[in-house]
Amino acid sequence: MNPVLVIPARYASSRLPGKPLRELAGKPLIQHVHERAMAADFATVLVATDDERIRRVCTGFGAQVVMTASTHETGSDRLAEVVQQQGWADDTIVVNLQGDEPLTPVANLHQLARNLAQFPQTSIATLATPILTEADFLNPNVVKVVRDVAGMALYFSRAPIPCQRDTGIPLQDYALRHIGMYAYRAGFLKAFAGMPLAQTEQLEKLEQLRALANGYRIHVDIAAEIPGAGVDTEEDALRVAAILRD
Repeated sequence: MNPVLVIPARYASSRLPGKPLRELAGKPLIQHVHERAMAADFATVLVATDDERIRRVCTGFGAQVVMTASTHETGSDRLAEVVQQQGWADDTIVVNLQGDEPLTPVANLHQLARNLAQFPQTSIATLATPILTEADFLNPNVVKVVRDVAGMALYFSRAPIPCQRDTGIPLQDYALRHIGMYAYRAGFLKAFAGMPLAQTEQLEKLEQLRALANGYRIHVDIAAEIPGAGVDTEEDALRVAAILRD
C-alpha cells in the first residue's frame, strides 16, 4: 500500500469566503491542514485548488499544489481531475482531507487507507461515529449512515435513519453520524467524473449517493478517534483558533 493524500481547497465558500486563507493562530487555515496531512507521512501530499491566491500561499509554505477547474460540483470531481493530471494507476489509494479540517486525527487518515486496502471489493472507505443526542439525530446537517453486517453502506441520509418503530433501543446503539472523510481507488474516481448525478444525490445533496446508485460499494468503519471540529462558519473559526493556540 502506497497511498497518496489530496487536500481540495477552494476560495468560494458561501458561509466563509476565502476560508482556506483565513488566519488561525498565526497561520492560514490551509497551512494547518497541510501540516496535519504531512504528519500522516503519506508518499505524496497535494493541495488541489482553483484559485491563484491559495496557490501562492501554499507554495509559500512549501506545499505541492495542483491547479484544477473552478467548475467542479463536488470534492470528488476535483479529485478525479487530480488523478487524471497525475496519471495515477487505477489501484492507487487516494485519501481526501478537506481543506477546512485542521483537527483531523492522523490515526483516522491511516485508518481510511488501511480499510480500503483490506476490502478489495470496495471503491470507497469512510468513517462514522455514534450519534448520542436526539437533537443530532434529527438535525439535517448531521448526515446519518446505515451499514450492513459487513460494514458496507446501505444508505446515507440527512433524515433520521434508521427509524425506530418501537422504543427501547438506546440511540447510540444504532444511530451513526457519517464523517465526511474518504479514501478512494483512483480508478473509481476516473469513473465517477463521468457519472450523471443520481436522483438521491440531488435530493439529499450528498455526493456519495452517486456511488451507491451506480453499484459501487462503500466501507464504513467507526472512527479510531473522534474527529475535531471543522471550519464552516465564523464561530467555527474562532473556536478552532482557540484550540490550535492551546
